[in-house]
Amino acid sequence: MAAVTCELTWLRYLFKDLQVNFVTPAKLYCDNQATLHTAVNLMFHKRTKHIEMDCHAVREKTQSEHIAAAFTSSQTQVADLLTKPLGKTIFHTHLRKLGITYIHAPT
Repeated sequence: MAAVTCELTWLRYLFKDLQVNFVTPAKLYCDNQATLHTAVNLMFHKRTKHIEMDCHAVREKTQSEHIAAAFTSSQTQVADLLTKPLGKTIFHTHLRKLGITYIHAPT
């Protein structure tokens, strides 16, 4: 989430320089509830100490309403198409949602 938050911050400044309106807050979807909880809440444990700096960056952008972190189930996470092996039906559903078509498909 920290890497995406940095990318969104960079895009915000780029769009501002180009005088393009940027939707605020940018929605950041995540399918891991523990990650969302850690990014939004101030509570840390010994096991999460190594990610503390990243969490501060995400929390700061969330509190300043530059990003809005939201939960999405793994079944509706379209980005999984590019990162994980999926079943046939979910694979084709995500392809359709992204607008990806087979250019060599038989007609």
